[in-house]
Amino acid sequence: MAQLVLVAGAGPTGLTLALDLARRNIPVRIIDKAAKFFAGSRGDGIQPRTLEVFDDLGVLDAVRAAGMPMPAMRVHLDGAFVTERRMWEPIEPTPTVPYPNPWVLGQSGTEGILRDRLAEFGVHVERGTTLVAFDQNEDAVTATLERDGARETVRAAYLVGADGGKSTVRKTLGIPFEGNTDESIRMLLGDVRADALDHEFGYWFAAADRPMEGVALSPLPGGRQFQFAAPFAGDAQPSLALLQKYVDRYCGRDDITLTELSWVTVWRPNVRLAQKFRDGRVFLAGDAAHAHPPTGGQGMNTGIQDGYNLGWKLAAALAGDDAPLDSYESERRTVAARVLGLSSELLDKLVDGDEDAMRRGSETQQLDISYRDPAACEPLAAGDRAPDAPLKDEAGRPIRLFDLFRGPHTTLLSFGSTAPAGLDAYAVVRPGMPVAGPHVVDVDGHAHTAYAAAEGTCVLIRPDGYVGAIS
Repeated sequence: MAQLVLVAGAGPTGLTLALDLARRNIPVRIIDKAAKFFAGSRGDGIQPRTLEVFDDLGVLDAVRAAGMPMPAMRVHLDGAFVTERRMWEPIEPTPTVPYPNPWVLGQSGTEGILRDRLAEFGVHVERGTTLVAFDQNEDAVTATLERDGARETVRAAYLVGADGGKSTVRKTLGIPFEGNTDESIRMLLGDVRADALDHEFGYWFAAADRPMEGVALSPLPGGRQFQFAAPFAGDAQPSLALLQKYVDRYCGRDDITLTELSWVTVWRPNVRLAQKFRDGRVFLAGDAAHAHPPTGGQGMNTGIQDGYNLGWKLAAALAGDDAPLDSYESERRTVAARVLGLSSELLDKLVDGDEDAMRRGSETQQLDISYRDPAACEPLAAGDRAPDAPLKDEAGRPIRLFDLFRGPHTTLLSFGSTAPAGLDAYAVVRPGMPVAGPHVVDVDGHAHTAYAAAEGTCVLIRPDGYVGAIS
């Protein structure tokens, strides 16, 4: 039987999946039809749950070093400074949530870090490689690839379409992409320099009589660029001159000169959900499965978690256990539908000019995403995100539950009793309690509280950081 997994699409979703497979020693190829890697900010908001995923994948330090916290926005009306607002009020970390605040990093920066990490496992994106066609049977997927005019036939155990909203994989399968594209709303987006502005802040420029209609300039980390955003009307081609025209119209001053346009696009609300995420040995993930408005910063993050959900399940199937893989569609399509609803609500607020249209709360963090049975009423149930907690190891050194979870394995926590034999099983004990075998000490009781654990409670943690079972 074929063991290879073929991933079509090397955006954040495909890279996350390929990385998760590679660290499990699963043979993987990741292809992308683009000859050059994407260079632009696009999905630049990384949510707290995605930071936890990046912690597990070994890229969190690089993401944090390359990015920045969400900046304050300085509001100017008719050129005069009026107030300062934040989309998100910073939150202090807690024992259960170590990364409570969103992080800003242009999508191309995130992709570069994921590519570098993937390369550490000997896997590289095959650029300029097109998926021409594929078919499948009970045993394998046979795909035809084309690069530089030469064709290659590849036999894979599974094919994953992470190839964007115009997905070749989805279209070949004939899976409906249900929803709509609203041509009445268009936004001009781009990455530019604006050296007259302090790069530590974001800016909102508008007329006093129409304060909700204007230009936003949000600083991007790693240089001097800002992400430009403005409502777009007309048929003019996006260009530096056009962006400058909008700034001149809304900013009420004449000293802001835009330079170095590196990326520009016209965005239209595209809200769609694939009718199904799986057809036999072929799967959809990311934008190929769900298309989001950018409001709320949900699209890229949801795609990354599609890949993270799917990786360990493909590995299990390749090892002979199909049961986890059968849950991919039900878990992730339900999440995508919910997140699409949230993004659409936030877009409606923006269009309606609500004063709090730019405010973001815990609903966008994705920390509350759960796969629990709707009938479950326990404070923590199978399918919930597994909380973090500070502990001490057998030598008395500080350690966290997330340190135990990190890596491509299932983790068993046995509260107050010796853990069953197993490489990744730990007893979680209170200070002074004698115990044999691998264990950690819940010095302040945060782990017992977070897991609502009594003595003898056992909790199985899935490889993707969700509770698999409680007994």
